[in-house]
Amino acid sequence: MIIIKTPQEIEILREGGRRLATVLYKVRDMIAPGVTTKDLDAYAEKLIREMGDEPAFLNYQPEGANIPFPATLCVSVNDEVVHGIPSPKRVLKEGDIISIDLGIKHKGLFTDMALTTGVGEISSGDQKLIDTTEKALKVGIEAARVGNRIGDISSSIERFVRSRAGNKYGIVEVLAGHGVGREIHEDPFIPNFGKAGTGAKIVPGMVIALEPMLNHGTKHVTLDEDDYTFHTADGKRSAHFEHTILITDGDPEILTKI
Repeated sequence: MIIIKTPQEIEILREGGRRLATVLYKVRDMIAPGVTTKDLDAYAEKLIREMGDEPAFLNYQPEGANIPFPATLCVSVNDEVVHGIPSPKRVLKEGDIISIDLGIKHKGLFTDMALTTGVGEISSGDQKLIDTTEKALKVGIEAARVGNRIGDISSSIERFVRSRAGNKYGIVEVLAGHGVGREIHEDPFIPNFGKAGTGAKIVPGMVIALEPMLNHGTKHVTLDEDDYTFHTADGKRSAHFEHTILITDGDPEILTKI
């Protein structure tokens, strides 16, 4: 069931989204060769708790996972698509690309955001992958309008990616965007591919997290034994961007912004 948020909840989500964006951009600025993924995780948790909020992912146990997620920040490097677990042994290197995905709980409500960036100098191919994924998110947000359906978001992302890169990039199909707010994951399920005019109607008061994931190769992924980390099946690199947005009678509103 899709949950329409109340005006009071929307105000809390606006503030939570602003706080989340502030933290994630500070974590991004810390990314450099020699930094460990655990360093990033510890910094994110410190910033969240200093604001009086809670990490959304820490100890969250989604359906199918054998253990709760053991960190605040999902950190996915190179061929890791999403949900990488931070480690003090994982040291970032020049030329890596890294996705950081974070959620916070502010006054009982959740927001979710992710971005991908390079570590130092990266290849032009990796930069294009990152840029295309970020633009795909913007295209999806633009389609998230009253009068459209969820399939219009999905279709717009797919059409953009194909127009930009043909079949060069794999659009991950087993992972998708989702509703968010009272829970970390709510209805509707929002794939990054699909048919226009299908799915639930988009109505004011919906709060959704859109998150395209593009692989520089196959769309297929594998899941680690840790139950969380997804990798590209062919070992090629992946990028991921996400915003939490509010559906209004006019333009969609990005909540995860400063």
